[in-house]
Amino acid sequence: MNETTAAEPSLTLEQGASLLSGADMDTTRALPAHGVPPVKLTDGSNGLAMNLPFFAGKVAATCYPTLSAMAATWDPDLVARVAEAIALDARGAGAQVLLGPGMNIKRSPLGGRNFEYFSEDPHLTGRLATAFVRGVQRTGIGACVKHFAANNQETDRMRVSADVGARALREIYLRAFEQVVTEAEPWLVMASYNRINGTYATQNRWLLTDVLRDEWGFGGVVVSDWGAVDDRVAALAAGLDLEMPSTSGASDALVLAAVEDGTLDATAVRASAQRIVELSRKAAAATRGDDRTGESSTAPLDTAALAEEAAERAAVLLRNERGVLPLPSDATVAVVGAFAQTPRFQGGGSAGVNAAQPPAPLVAALTAARGGVVTYSPGYADDGVTTDADALARAKATVSAADVGIVVVGLPEAAESEGYDRTTLALPDAQLRLLEELVDAGTPLVVVCIAGGVVDLEPWREQVDAIILPGLAGQGVSQALARILTGAVSPSGRLAETIPLALSDTPSHLSFPGTTESGAYGEDIFVGYRGYDELERDVAFPFGHGLTYSEFAYSDPAVRATEEGWECSLLVRNVGAFTARDVVQLYLGAPPAPARRAPSELIGFATAELAPGESTQVVIQVGHRALARWDEPRGWVTDAGTHALRFARSSRDVIASVDVEVAASGAVDELTPESTLSEWLDHPVVGPRLLARVRELDAVGNTIGLLSDPTARLMIGGLPIKRLAVDAGNVLSSHLLDEVRRA
Repeated sequence: MNETTAAEPSLTLEQGASLLSGADMDTTRALPAHGVPPVKLTDGSNGLAMNLPFFAGKVAATCYPTLSAMAATWDPDLVARVAEAIALDARGAGAQVLLGPGMNIKRSPLGGRNFEYFSEDPHLTGRLATAFVRGVQRTGIGACVKHFAANNQETDRMRVSADVGARALREIYLRAFEQVVTEAEPWLVMASYNRINGTYATQNRWLLTDVLRDEWGFGGVVVSDWGAVDDRVAALAAGLDLEMPSTSGASDALVLAAVEDGTLDATAVRASAQRIVELSRKAAAATRGDDRTGESSTAPLDTAALAEEAAERAAVLLRNERGVLPLPSDATVAVVGAFAQTPRFQGGGSAGVNAAQPPAPLVAALTAARGGVVTYSPGYADDGVTTDADALARAKATVSAADVGIVVVGLPEAAESEGYDRTTLALPDAQLRLLEELVDAGTPLVVVCIAGGVVDLEPWREQVDAIILPGLAGQGVSQALARILTGAVSPSGRLAETIPLALSDTPSHLSFPGTTESGAYGEDIFVGYRGYDELERDVAFPFGHGLTYSEFAYSDPAVRATEEGWECSLLVRNVGAFTARDVVQLYLGAPPAPARRAPSELIGFATAELAPGESTQVVIQVGHRALARWDEPRGWVTDAGTHALRFARSSRDVIASVDVEVAASGAVDELTPESTLSEWLDHPVVGPRLLARVRELDAVGNTIGLLSDPTARLMIGGLPIKRLAVDAGNVLSSHLLDEVRRA
């Protein structure tokens, strides 16, 4: 066992193997004599979450909105600025890798870790995750995107098999990862706990090598989620470089024994060791401080102000009847709800931040912002789940005596955390009882609903005047809400996930969560708004929805073809009385195709902040790939026909639509004799070619009649075409199939 690595000749195989697992819980192993220092990794998706020695707590740090709240900003630039600030904190604390962002798709609103993820949509997720990685890495330290892949539930997350079709994997669950890997080049990718179609992600060669490295060109380190390795030798052979945390040498012994007995090729050890060496040396540059990209700001950063700005931008105004918001300056205001005194501001689990400045009570922040007295009554206990008749009566009396009531409700901390899924979308019964009492008071009512994920807004949604969702907005949540409620700023957030009328309406309802044996993704590509649209189900509020205090007018929609795809533009004008931010969204309406498409798919968006009377032309660039679907085994293909490019305020609020004619594209040589008759005839290139050639050869007309008969197609369209090609009674033959396929 004295072989040395080819790329790093000074390392023996034993030394190379030693680099492939952690030194402890959050540090890689070092080989100082060979110039390989350790690498410190830390959590930090919404603020530095570095553990103190011996798990004595966490380093104090600025706490920003969770990724679910940041997604509601629909603003990649802001996401990048926040990510940069977190990375600077991490770097200052001695870390060289930030374990984030989490970018799994929200398959179900019950996902317990949804507060750590961006969205139910892969395009929005991909844009924001790419910005996050760029923000981190322009400070000189590395980002680790996670959890790769299909880590969509917490129930039995260590073993569950995500049984998902190839098309849904590519279009929904892998698409954002592909974008961030190819555009932002993260230093690391974290392989998830779960299995994918029966194989653990950590030992899935198709996922880690065929797709991630060979297809997408990833050159960094693949690290396991902590404790996710089931078989270290199989994982290394599949492409997993670094196992975390430490196994105290046990994994090294397994790897070396496998090389010794011939079950593992030594080149796999060498390749992974070399990637760890390269990571270590990049990390050393971060420690020295000589690796900034030049994009990172050198000005002193007011992190508290940035946290407040992000919280302001994350808040989504769902409803504002009769202009109850912003609060009139002369109105008497009552605040109800224990969460107004101790607001929730982040989720539970490993990413939790020890906030350097815990959020102030909303009551105090609102009092300061208004410059007057705000009355208060808790209405329910600090735990969020208990109340009594006296507390309800006092709350009702407080609101009845005011001109406007603000009630703060939300999920208790225990409802959302890493490690388990939610079982309901409902608010606690105590809070529902409070809402019922306050609605009955007759005072205009504003509901602030604090949660990291979707909450059931029934039956009170249409009984209150306004609803604001701040999300888990970090330490600046109370100041942000006070400024929004008083009109100092106009809310600008947009929903990054659909709010259904009922849990039973969700597309994944019958198959979430999955079990150890099988977690069937029965909804396929119809995740989130795609599924609600396909099923034609009403929703409480659609994906992309959000109100401001102003109004916008739109004109001059245009689409211009470019070499890369299409340039889509729209003139936006602020016709209201407030400076406000608009989010113009672009959705695709695909033509009829052999494979079902969602009625609407987000393919672009842009933001514009405008003063009253101001206008601007919003431009959205769309690449050719945005119109494609995944076809197994042909890969990404575009169907010929009319594609509608729809400018919209939300997935269900279209402003204007422009049609573009698109020619078919995609590989053709994957058609085989095993492909069905329908697959051959429906192919945009080969299908017409086959029919034309059959017409030339079919003197009697029997074969072309069969292929053109709709009833016959329904009955035998699923037959492998080779079974028709052996029938001497028609003109189809193996030679003809080969001829038209290769022409």
